[in-house]
Amino acid sequence: MSTEDQDKPLFSELPEWADVVPIPQYETDAPIAPILYSVEYKDATDYFRAIVKAGERSARVLQLTQELIRLNPAHYTAWQYRYETLLSLSSSLEAELKLTNSLTFKYLKTYQVWHHRRLLITHLRTPLPELPFLNRCLALDAKNYHTWSYRQWLLSHFIDDEDLWKGEIDFVENTIADDVRNNSAWHHRFFVVFGCGVREGEEDRARVIKRELIFTKQNISLAPNNPSAWNYLRGILDHNNLPYSLLTQFVKPYTVPLNPNAVDIVDLENPPPVKGAELPCVYAIEFLADINEKAGDKESLLKAVELWKSLANEHDTIRRKYWEHRVRDALQSPASA
Repeated sequence: MSTEDQDKPLFSELPEWADVVPIPQYETDAPIAPILYSVEYKDATDYFRAIVKAGERSARVLQLTQELIRLNPAHYTAWQYRYETLLSLSSSLEAELKLTNSLTFKYLKTYQVWHHRRLLITHLRTPLPELPFLNRCLALDAKNYHTWSYRQWLLSHFIDDEDLWKGEIDFVENTIADDVRNNSAWHHRFFVVFGCGVREGEEDRARVIKRELIFTKQNISLAPNNPSAWNYLRGILDHNNLPYSLLTQFVKPYTVPLNPNAVDIVDLENPPPVKGAELPCVYAIEFLADINEKAGDKESLLKAVELWKSLANEHDTIRRKYWEHRVRDALQSPASA
C-alpha cells in the first residue's frame, strides 16, 4: 500500500459518512481460514455493504466504489454497483472513461476493468478512439489476453463501422513484423480476415486466400520453427475447405536438413527457408505427414507413418507417446490393409 493510501482517512472517520452504519463481513467465532484484510479494505467493504443494502445511489457512492476498486480492482460487485450508480445519476460517462483509462493501464490483467470499459463504450458508442488506446496497452504487454479480447469485441460489436476496420490488417501485419512469434497477433489476423467472414465476393475471397497464403509462407521462410504461422496456415486451409496437398511443394524443403549450397530462388508462392534456418522443422514434418494421411491410399499412409516415426525417435521426442499413438492408429485403419 502506498504512503498516500495510508494517509487517507477511513470512511468511519469522515463526517459525511456518519449517518451510515457499517455492516461487517459475517464470520463465525472461529473461522477456519480467516482472511487478514487491511484496515482500509475492511473499512471500505463494511460501508459498501451498508450502501448496497440501503440501495443508495449518490456522489459519495462513486467516491466509495472508486476507493474500493483501487484497493481491490477485481471486486466485481463494486464495479457493477458503480456502473449502475453512474447511470442513475446521469453522470458523465466520458469522464468515467477517462478515469478508467488510468485504471486499465494499471490493472491490464484484471477482467473487471475491461468489462466496465465495454459497458461504457456500449453506451457512448465511440469506438474509434479506443484503437490508439489499445495500441498503448499492447505497447505495455503485446500478448495480453484481455487487450486482444477487448479489441475483437470492439470490432465485432461495431462491425459496420468501416473507419474502425479499415486499418486493422495493416495494424496486425506490423504487429507480426515486430514479433513473428506473437501468437495473439496471428490469432487476431485470422479473426480480422476470416472470423467475421470475408465480406467481399467469391472472386475477392480467392484473392484474400492467396494473399494470406503468401503472407504466411513468407513468415515461415523467415522463422520456420514458429508454430503460430504453421497453425495459421492450417487455419486458412481448414476454414476454406482446401486440401493440404496444395502446399506439398512449399512444405517439403522444410522437412529435410538445410542445403548450404542451395541456389537462392525468388519465389513468392513457395519461398524457401532463409540461410541459417534450423531444419528439419517439426511442424513441416507433421504437415507433410498429414498431407500423406489425407491422401487416403496405403502407400501415402505408410509415408505418413515413417514421418511420425521420425518425429517420435529423432525430431520431437518430447511428444514421442503422441507420435507413437498416431502410428498405431494409422496402422490399425482400413487404409493400411
